[in-house]
Amino acid sequence: MEFPAYKPTRSPARYRATMTRIADAILVLALVSLAGCARETVSPPAPLPQAPSPQAPSPQAPLSKSSAHKPYFTQTGLAAFYGKALQGNTTASGATFNEARFTAAHRTLAFGTVLRVTNMDNGRSVKVSINDRGPNVKDRIIDLSYAAARALGMRKDGVVEVKLEAFPDDQS
Repeated sequence: MEFPAYKPTRSPARYRATMTRIADAILVLALVSLAGCARETVSPPAPLPQAPSPQAPSPQAPLSKSSAHKPYFTQTGLAAFYGKALQGNTTASGATFNEARFTAAHRTLAFGTVLRVTNMDNGRSVKVSINDRGPNVKDRIIDLSYAAARALGMRKDGVVEVKLEAFPDDQS
């Protein structure tokens, strides 16, 4: 009794292609596994202090430079304000927006952070508390409540250049 000769069902070229795909898959898995073990040595930024309440400071708060500390945050750019259209809406912090309070919206600062906002055109300053996210306009750095805008003398201009400063002594 003779056995028939073995005939491979795959051609040698197809066999090589299959083996190459398997080797590539093993290589990709090995690289993915090793990438998971990599460590990044970038130190995280220091957290910004948070005030216990999102309520704005009183408008009568003195803005004297009694603090010998330098600001830990400074930014200069354009500010706008918002008011009646959003009155009573819930802010990103969960507080109810009140246009009569000295509050503001900033893209990155922690909720409750107290900022000193100075109108670069007339030198007026106010303290505001961050309780919302924004502004949603690319060139602006902060949206102020109507009360803060009025105190800064920017109601007629609508958009003015301001300087933002956060001092450690202003945070509670």
